[in-house]
Amino acid sequence: MAREIFNDMINWIKANKGKALGGIIGFIIAILVLTIGFFKTLFIIICIVLGIFLGSVDNKVEKIRGIIKKIFNSSNMD
Repeated sequence: MAREIFNDMINWIKANKGKALGGIIGFIIAILVLTIGFFKTLFIIICIVLGIFLGSVDNKVEKIRGIIKKIFNSSNMD
């Protein structure tokens, strides 16, 4: 009985990967909000998104150097 339920659940997850992943992510975010608070959770999410963005940039070293140069060059224009 338990094995059948487990197999049905695995088959559902395989057929609905997006829904399953979204549910897991939502569950994790809910636990984080309840345990450490909204703003700390938001900070963690922002750091994760920034890390994914920086990790996926093509020629990331050159683009990061360009961003840093733009930031420091624009601040020197004052």
